[in-house]
Amino acid sequence: MAKRRLNEHQLRRISSQQKARGKRTDSAERNAGNTDESTLGPEQEGLIVCHYGQQLDVESLNPATKGQLFRCHQRSNLPPLVTGDKVIWQAESDTTGIIVALIPRHSAMSRPNARGEQRSIAANIDRVAVVFAPVPEPFGNLLDRYLVAIEHLRLKPLLLLNKCDLMPADDSDNAADEAALKVSDLLKLYAGIGYDTLRVSCHQPESIDSLRQMLSGEIAVFVGQSGVGKSSLINTLRGINDDDNAGGAADVGGLSKGRAIGREKGTHTTTATKLYHLPGSGDLVDSPGIREFGLWHIEAEQLMYGFVEFRPYAGQCRFRDCRHQQEPGCALLAAVRKGKIHASRLNSYHHILQELGRG
Repeated sequence: MAKRRLNEHQLRRISSQQKARGKRTDSAERNAGNTDESTLGPEQEGLIVCHYGQQLDVESLNPATKGQLFRCHQRSNLPPLVTGDKVIWQAESDTTGIIVALIPRHSAMSRPNARGEQRSIAANIDRVAVVFAPVPEPFGNLLDRYLVAIEHLRLKPLLLLNKCDLMPADDSDNAADEAALKVSDLLKLYAGIGYDTLRVSCHQPESIDSLRQMLSGEIAVFVGQSGVGKSSLINTLRGINDDDNAGGAADVGGLSKGRAIGREKGTHTTTATKLYHLPGSGDLVDSPGIREFGLWHIEAEQLMYGFVEFRPYAGQCRFRDCRHQQEPGCALLAAVRKGKIHASRLNSYHHILQELGRG
C-alpha cells in the first residue's frame, strides 16, 4: 500500500507537535502528557545507538535506567531516524519502547541516494575521520571526494592513516617501499593544506592514545574504503579484541584478492550503523564501508568551495567564466606556479568536475 501523502496543514500540525514534545524537559510535564497512552511509560530522552531497518536500539538517558538499551519502533509520522539522533521515547516493556519525537539535530551527515535525495547516515556528528591505509592503496582523488563531501556538509574532517606500522622509515631507499612512501607524502600534502592528520596503528598504543585524545568530547564517524581497518580501530579504542565477537566487537574483515594479481580490495563486514562509547574519550559511529560519496548533486561553485585552499582565489580570475585550465589571468593557475596550491589538487578538481559532466 502506498504511503498516504499529507497536506501542508497536516505537516505543519505534526511538526508543531514534534517540536512541543522535543522541548519537554520537565519530568512532571512529560508524565502529564501520557493520559491518552496509559499503557506506555512516561516520555523520556534517549539516544539511538543502532539502526536495524524498522527497528532501532535506544539507549536510555533517564538517570534511573541510564545506559540500558531498548529495542524501539518509531511513530509513522516521524522523519527517518539515524544513529546519533536524540529522541523522546516511551517504554512498552522492560526491553521495548516507542519513539514519539525527534529532538532537533545540531548536525547531520548525509549522502545522496540514486534519486538525488539526501539520505542521512548519522546525526549530531562533530568530526568525520577519513580512514585510509597503505593497503588497499589510497589515491588522492578518492580522498579529495571525501573531503569535498565533508566540507559540503559543514563537518570537521580528520585524515587518519591507519596501519602506519606497515610504513617504512622516511629515509628508506628500498625500491619496494616506494608505494608506501607515496602514502606518506600524500598525508604530508593534506597536513600542509591545514587538515587535521594522524598516523595510527592498533599495534602502537601511543598512537591510539593520541587518537583518543583527539576524539575526546566529540561524536565521530569513520568513513573510508573497506579493508582499511575501521572496525579494528574501533575495537582497539573500546579495549576489545577483534576476535571477541560475543562481547559486541565490531566485525572485522580481511582483504579479498581480485582477479588482477596484486590488486586488493576490502570486503564489506559492518552491516548496521552503530554508536560506541569510547572509555576515556568520546563517542564513535561505525558506518558500513563507504567506497565513495556521490558528488553529482554539487554545483561547480560548491565543488571549488570543497577544496579549502582554493577559497582565497575565488572570484580573482580575470574572466568570470574561467575554467582554470589555460586561461590567462587565472588565479588558481598562478597559485599553482607560486606553490600555494599543489598541482595534484587542481588536477583532482578537474577530474571530479569532468566526472560531474561540468568539465
